[in-house]
Amino acid sequence: MQKIVQSLMATAVMIGGGMTATAQHQREFDVESGLPERVLVLTGDSAKMGNEMMAILYDTKDLHFQDPGAPRFLFLDREGNTALGIGGYVEGVVSYDFCGAIDDYGFPTFDIPVPYNPSLRNKFGASANHSTIFLQLVRRTRLGLLSAYVQTNFTGNNGAYGVTVKQAYVKLGYVTAGLTRSTFQDGPSGLPTIEYAGPSGAISCKNVLLQYAPNLSRHVKVAVSVENPSASYTTLSGENEEINQRVPDIPAYIQYSWGKGGGSHIRLSGIVRNLSYRNLETGKNHFVTGYGVQLSGLANLNNFVTLYYQGAYGKGIARYVNDLSGEGYDLIYGEGGKMTAPGTLSLVGGAQVNINKNLFVSSGYCLNRVYNQEALGGDAYRRANYAVVNAFYTFAEDFQLGVEYVHGIRRNMNGESNSANRIEAMMKFSF
Repeated sequence: MQKIVQSLMATAVMIGGGMTATAQHQREFDVESGLPERVLVLTGDSAKMGNEMMAILYDTKDLHFQDPGAPRFLFLDREGNTALGIGGYVEGVVSYDFCGAIDDYGFPTFDIPVPYNPSLRNKFGASANHSTIFLQLVRRTRLGLLSAYVQTNFTGNNGAYGVTVKQAYVKLGYVTAGLTRSTFQDGPSGLPTIEYAGPSGAISCKNVLLQYAPNLSRHVKVAVSVENPSASYTTLSGENEEINQRVPDIPAYIQYSWGKGGGSHIRLSGIVRNLSYRNLETGKNHFVTGYGVQLSGLANLNNFVTLYYQGAYGKGIARYVNDLSGEGYDLIYGEGGKMTAPGTLSLVGGAQVNINKNLFVSSGYCLNRVYNQEALGGDAYRRANYAVVNAFYTFAEDFQLGVEYVHGIRRNMNGESNSANRIEAMMKFSF
């Protein structure tokens, strides 16, 4: 660490080679090895950095594949008590749907038209929606190191782009507060994909939350949080209606990690929800208890092969499932005017093979199934299948190319089904 301080005091700017996004996207910064070579540092005349501050800024082991990596630029104050990291990436994607198209920039299999719609046979698309910039500040306080993180995202199509907040949170010790990935979601176990939403049955959600996540030991970590509830219902006119949610969602997990830098892990997660609605005929408010469990993780078998897996089942957890979020499946109408929470089963699995340090290929498969929705009729969503294969090549420092094929099938309760296919290519420059 003394060498780091001496280096920072001796030079105002340090530019190096590059920490490009290669096959192993789960990485942990080694504070003993010094600053990453790619980082550019602007510092005052008496800068001092500690190992803990460095670890917060350059630890990327808990990130999803599509999250930006460590910051490219680092600014330090004169006392060495505050550090500001800036990073992100510019990403452009072009796609072509054939033999069935989805009228969406993403690839939600829920939106595959059933029966087949001739007007959605083919589609060309292009977007820079998911380019991102983030700021991360770390400051020493009397209570410990305080980290603040803000990440933007770009939205809109056909040239009408805007900027939105994707994440905004503060972290002090084991406590995190703000808008970030739900505790019920296991980010690092997500499949590598160009298609931004990912597999139809993947657990994926960002909430405003208050989380406590201590490390019980070197290998064991637990977390519990209270999260802002959001739900969507399918109701019958004049029978029931949605009302404000009264109780926060409460997810928790326990995780065991192993391997270099804790790069492999297995996680058991659970969530409890209180879903409120009002019966208009009786004039009374009611609630239904929703719950879910998930087993997820990834395993680095060796330097060449990584396995990813997620399996989840629950009732009333559509908010957390890629294909079903916002589609009215948290609660649906049932017999006798009662609302019920349909069951959901999601299975996701995949593998990544590292050809060399600059090239990797991956593939994955997902099944998503909804139960207890017979009252919705024959054209209601029953299940979806999602398959993906892709390749990513880093041909220059921080410059990555990707190509991908995605196939999706939607099947309804009456047995009717339809499919969609997409080929897409990506160009991304990280900074």
